[in-house]
Amino acid sequence: MKTVQVDVAVIGAGTAGLAAYRAAKAAGAGAAIIEGGDYGTTCARVGCMPSKLLIAAADAAHAVGKAPEFGIHLDGPARIDGRKLMDRVRRERERFVGFALREVDEMPDAERIRGHARFVDDHTIAVADHTRVTAKSIVIATGSRAAYPDSFKALGEHLIISDDVFDWHDLPKAVAVIGPGIIGLELGQALHRLGVHVAVLGRGGRVGPISDPEIRAYALATFNAEFTLEPDAQIAHMRRHGERVAIGRAGPDATQEIEYFDFVLAATGRVPNVTDIGLDQTTLSLDSKGVPRFDPLTSRTVSATGASPIFIAGDADNFIPLLHEAADEGRIAGGNAARLALGEPVHRGLRRAPIGVVFTDPQIGIVGGGFHALKPGSFATGQAGFEDQGRARILLKNKGLLNVYADYASGRFLGAEMLAPAAEHLAHLLAWALQNKMSVAQMLEMPFYHPVIEEGLRTALHQLERKLQSAQTAAGKAA
Repeated sequence: MKTVQVDVAVIGAGTAGLAAYRAAKAAGAGAAIIEGGDYGTTCARVGCMPSKLLIAAADAAHAVGKAPEFGIHLDGPARIDGRKLMDRVRRERERFVGFALREVDEMPDAERIRGHARFVDDHTIAVADHTRVTAKSIVIATGSRAAYPDSFKALGEHLIISDDVFDWHDLPKAVAVIGPGIIGLELGQALHRLGVHVAVLGRGGRVGPISDPEIRAYALATFNAEFTLEPDAQIAHMRRHGERVAIGRAGPDATQEIEYFDFVLAATGRVPNVTDIGLDQTTLSLDSKGVPRFDPLTSRTVSATGASPIFIAGDADNFIPLLHEAADEGRIAGGNAARLALGEPVHRGLRRAPIGVVFTDPQIGIVGGGFHALKPGSFATGQAGFEDQGRARILLKNKGLLNVYADYASGRFLGAEMLAPAAEHLAHLLAWALQNKMSVAQMLEMPFYHPVIEEGLRTALHQLERKLQSAQTAAGKAA
């Protein structure tokens, strides 16, 4: 067996792993990266990029359908060429994967080790049956994988996960999406707009990452006006029926409705890839899900015996599974792993204001910890709807509701939840305000052009400011 000694070993060559490798090298440490699967990030292969390609096609088809409302009429209904559409998705997906592969190809051969990695101890990794790596510090960046209940396996080849969608050569006729989370909502709506019969079914009532009851109710009504969304579906059975899948669920008046689908898309979440990397051979402290406990500010794991030489980053830590967070965590983990290996103290890295976007139409935006993270009675809410908002009506995108929150005592902006046109842009503006600890008054001093979607945000902020001033006046009188 070959033996390799290195300052920093990185397990996983995805977004977090590549960022960790670069950071370790930039800090002056020797580094090697170990990958047991295909090179190319989850985002490029089966995540953000191919899903947005599918959504872009769906948005184009939807725009054609809306054209008559502008007085623009086409010669007959639009025809969707599923084969050509999916060919573009796959071709462009490969381009994005190629960008990631190019970076890997530029690494020295000696610093790329192929094979499944398992810990032997806190400083040693066995790679397949051919290499043993000894490192002063190690970064776990093994990513995540789709997860679904074992009972789903009885559906055989009719059960798919989101990864499988992007390998289709044509569009199916009917798909049941189980799980109305981010992936389920994005793919469910996109497939519906591309002519696929879709039902998005869930359990427990959640709609994406929304926790504000008002925004959730608005989103549920908006999406249900376009396609079937039952976030708390009463599924009685789900089983093979010839070459299709039959799903029975409770209907009105205690009746049972049965629908037939070509595929069941399990969008029931993802789990960290940490179960088969030999964590039981380390001294790491694990949580109830078997994930190493760690400090988000340093990415350093917690050891049962004291300071740990192991760091963790990206989806593997089950903290904030988003690409920009994975890149940040990789930089923090790789830099600190290098410092530890070189005998220097670890540093706290920059953790940015939380921001999340779901690319439905209207889009969902979450800034800060969301409504559920706020302390009841300590904050005020400002609201704006987009049904009569000028720019939104011009674009025929006048659906949406925005709630912004601020602290009663300080007047500081705390976050927002929204279903809104251009939520990806509104969320960025608000995340920047949150990270800069701006007050509502300071936010209203910023420029707002006319006519733009952002004027809806100004409306919500004005209402929020009035509530804060009213509360301050009432507090003054009470004193």
